[in-house]
Amino acid sequence: MDKFPIIETNRLILREVTFEDATDMLNYLSDKEVVKPMGLDPCQTVKDVLDEINWYKSIYHEGTGIRWGITLKDSGKVIGSCGFLNMLTKHFRAEVGYELSKDYWGKGIASEALEAVVKYGYQHFPIERIEALIGPANLPSQKLVEKQGFRREGLLRHYEFTCGKFDDLFMYAIIKEDLNFF
Repeated sequence: MDKFPIIETNRLILREVTFEDATDMLNYLSDKEVVKPMGLDPCQTVKDVLDEINWYKSIYHEGTGIRWGITLKDSGKVIGSCGFLNMLTKHFRAEVGYELSKDYWGKGIASEALEAVVKYGYQHFPIERIEALIGPANLPSQKLVEKQGFRREGLLRHYEFTCGKFDDLFMYAIIKEDLNFF
């Protein structure tokens, strides 16, 4: 696999996370409000975070996804992540996911990161469709993807089994022709 790509925006640098980032990542991955929409239990230890970092590395090396750490240009500290998973190039589609430390909610950072990742995806991967699966109660995430041009396509009932229960998820998607930068 080629060198891990770096994406730069006005305020952010999106880069590969390393094991040295685990302590910074524990700060937000241990917060139940941050991880609940991801269908995860809060991380308890740095080892739990290392497992998450190993998953990021595995999807990148398998070619099924890529996850960037979101860092502020002025600090370099990882405050969240954004990227693709369940990438099926055979079908020209991928799912996008993200999370952000609660300390940075409401500042436009997730929007800035998501826009950059979607643009990168369409420029560098053979994808036509990017999907986002979002719980019905997660209104901020729904607003975030809608602002980026994603459209709600329907409700997937009992789509995932996470944290001991079945979750309904809205399917949002954006296709290449929906964007005006191509």
